Amino acid sequence: MPHVRAKAHVAARGVPVIPGAGTSEMTDADLIAAADGVGFPLLIKPSAGGGGKGMRVARDLTELSAAVRTARSEAMASFGDPAVYLERRLEQPRHIEVQLLGDQYGTIVPFVERECSVQRRHQKVLEESPSPAVDATLRASLQRAATAVALAAGYSNAGTVEFLVDEDGQFFFLEMNTRLQVEHPVTEMVTGTDLVRWQIRIARGERLDLAPTAVASARGHAIECRIYAEDADAGFVPSPGHLTTLRAPEGPGIRHDSGIDQGGLVPVFYDALIAKLIAWGESRDQAIARLRRALQEYRIAGVRTSIPFFQWLLGQREFQTASIHTTYLDDLLQQRAGAPFGTPEVSLEEVAMIAAALYHSGQRSSTVFETSSAWKGRAKVEGLRA
Repeated sequence: MPHVRAKAHVAARGVPVIPGAGTSEMTDADLIAAADGVGFPLLIKPSAGGGGKGMRVARDLTELSAAVRTARSEAMASFGDPAVYLERRLEQPRHIEVQLLGDQYGTIVPFVERECSVQRRHQKVLEESPSPAVDATLRASLQRAATAVALAAGYSNAGTVEFLVDEDGQFFFLEMNTRLQVEHPVTEMVTGTDLVRWQIRIARGERLDLAPTAVASARGHAIECRIYAEDADAGFVPSPGHLTTLRAPEGPGIRHDSGIDQGGLVPVFYDALIAKLIAWGESRDQAIARLRRALQEYRIAGVRTSIPFFQWLLGQREFQTASIHTTYLDDLLQQRAGAPFGTPEVSLEEVAMIAAALYHSGQRSSTVFETSSAWKGRAKVEGLRA
C-alpha cells in the first residue's frame, strides 16, 4: 500500500498527515469498524493509485459500506489492486504543492509553491505560482516539510510534494510525485529555472549548485491552463480529430508548450491534451489579463477545445479574488445547470471555404459564425447569386 506506507514514513519524521486508516489485509468490515476513529466525513481512496480515480466520499456510516465496495471495484479496474484506505476529508481545503530538486549527494532544493486547487473531479485543470493564500511563514513551513519528505526517501531527481491546506492554514502531507509534472512551467516562469535541464544534469551525476534563496520565492506570477480537445458543453467528453488550424498566441509573458502541430491528429486512444498555455505577469492580475487575451487569440479548429471553458472560468469573481478550494470548480459547474460555455471556434480559412461553397452553389443565404479567436466579433458570410 504505497500511499499508506508513505504517510507513515513521513509522519515518523514530523510531517503532518491527514488522519486515516487502512492496510491491505483489512476487510470491508474492518474499515467500517475503523471509521469512527478516523472521523467523518471520509474519503475512501485506492491504495495503489492516485489522481482521484476510484475515490469516494462517505459522510456517515450509512454511506460507507457502498462507498467502500464501489471504490474497491474501481481500484481493481484502474490499478489491478482492490485495496483501499480511509482518510478524513478536509472541507474546502486548498491543494498546494512544492516543487523540489534533489541530487545524488543529499542536497535538496525546494522551490516556491504552486496553487493547484482549481480541479474538476479531483483532476487539476489550472495551476498558478505562487499561491495567493500562502504567506512567507507558511511557505517556509511547507518547504521544510517537503525537504524532510525528500530526505527521508533519499530522493534524487525533480519531484513534487503535495499538501492539503485547511481554512486555518494547517497543512497535511498528501503524496509525493516522483516525476516532473504537467504544471512545472509555472515554476520555471517565476524562478527562471529550467527544470528539465536540471533533471539531465542530476542524472549525469552533477551537484546541485542552485542557490536556495533564488528559487524559494517568486518573481511575478504565472498561471497555466491545459488546452484539451474536449467538449465542455457535453460534459467534457473527448473531441478527437485532426487539427485543421492551430495558431498559438504570442506576446510578452506568454509561453505555449505543445506536442502537436497543425494537421496533427488528436487520437481517441490517449490523453486529449493539445497544449499547455502559460502566462506570466508582474502581478496575479496582470497574469490573468494576459492569459485571457492569449485565449482570445488562440486559433484552433477541427476539434472542440477547452478554450471557451477557460475564458468563462477566468472571468469568475471567485477565481479573480482567489476564493478557491479543491471543490470550488465542481460546485460552480453544478450551479451553471448546463449553460453553454461558448460557441464553436471557426477559423478564417473555414469561413472562406463556406463562403466559396455558398457562392458556387448559387444560393442566397446567410450564415453567422461566432468566434473566440483574435478575430473580434462576428463573421457574417453571405452567398450571393452571381
